[in-house]
Amino acid sequence: MLLLGLFALILAFTAGNLAGCDKDDDAEIEEGEEDHDENPCHGKKPIHADATAEDEYFKNLECEKVALEQAGSNVTKGYTGTLDTTGREPVITNYSVAGLCPVNVHWHLGTEHLSVGEYDESGAGPDDAHRRLAATANVRLGYRCHLYNASNTKFTTEYQWEHCVGMHVGETYEVHWPHSAAGDCNTKWQYQSPFYDGVFCNDGIISLDPLNTYQKIGVQAQIFTIINDEDYYYPDLFKGMRTDAEFGADITAYTGSTTGTSRDNEMCSRYTPITWQVDRNCHLISASSFDKMCKDMKAQADDMSYDLHAHGSRELVVSHYVADNHADIDR
Repeated sequence: MLLLGLFALILAFTAGNLAGCDKDDDAEIEEGEEDHDENPCHGKKPIHADATAEDEYFKNLECEKVALEQAGSNVTKGYTGTLDTTGREPVITNYSVAGLCPVNVHWHLGTEHLSVGEYDESGAGPDDAHRRLAATANVRLGYRCHLYNASNTKFTTEYQWEHCVGMHVGETYEVHWPHSAAGDCNTKWQYQSPFYDGVFCNDGIISLDPLNTYQKIGVQAQIFTIINDEDYYYPDLFKGMRTDAEFGADITAYTGSTTGTSRDNEMCSRYTPITWQVDRNCHLISASSFDKMCKDMKAQADDMSYDLHAHGSRELVVSHYVADNHADIDR
C-alpha cells in the first residue's frame, strides 16, 4: 500500500509539472503582465490636454500658431529643417531599448518623406488612375521610388490579394510602425487601430508638462515598391522595420508630428513632438509579404480593418516647420 501511495504521488507531481510547462509554452504575454478581456485602449486617443481640460488641445491648428515641429520632412542625407528644437532630441537607439513597443502598423500611398534619388518627384509607378485610389476614396499620392520597371512583368502582373485592400503591384508605399512607452505592451491588446488608442493606452506615462512626448512616442518609417516575385518574400513585416541585409542601413532620426492628409503647410498637427526614424532608401518587397502583414493584422484582438488599405500622404512639410535636429543612425 505504501508503494502504491508513493507511486500515485509521483504520477500527480509529474502531471502537474507537465501541465504547468504546457501553460508556459502557450503563453503570449510575459510574466508579470496582465491580459485583459476588455480592450483597455479603446477610445484613448486624447482630444484635450488633460482629463480636466476641455480645450481641444490636440485639434489641428493653423501652422503659424503651432510652435512645435511637423512631419514628414526631407530626409536626404545632410538636410535639416530650421525650426529651433533646443532641448528636444530624437530617440536614436532602438525603440525597444528606450522602452517603447509597436502599437500599430499602417501605410501611405506613395511617400510622405523625401529622399532625393531614392523617393522623390522623379519616382515612377503604375499610371492607371484606379491605382491612385485607396480602398473607397481618392487619396493623395506622395513621392515614389525609382525602382518601377514597366517592361518587367514582376512590376505589372497583379497579385491575388486575400487580406490587404486596394493594393497594387508596382506601387510605392511608406509603412509606419508607431511605438509608445504607454502602449499595452506584451498583451493581446498591444496593437490598436486607430494607432492613437495604442499610443496613449496607459495613463501617467506621456506628459505635455513636463514635455516628454518625443521620448515616449516614436515612429519607424520604411519605403517599399511592391513586386510580384516570391524571391522578395519577408514574413514578419507586421512586427516592425526590416533591419536585415541592406534594410534599415541608412536611417535619419528627427522630431516631428503625426501626419496624414488632414494636415498640410497651412493646418498642422498638435500631436507633436514625437521621434521619427526613417529609412532613406527604397526597397523591393513581394506583394505576398504585404498580404501576410494584413493577415497578421486581422489576427489581432483589436479590429485593425481601418488600416488594411493605404492612407493618403501629407504634402512635404516646408523647412521652417521642420526640426533642426536631424541625426544619422547607421546600423
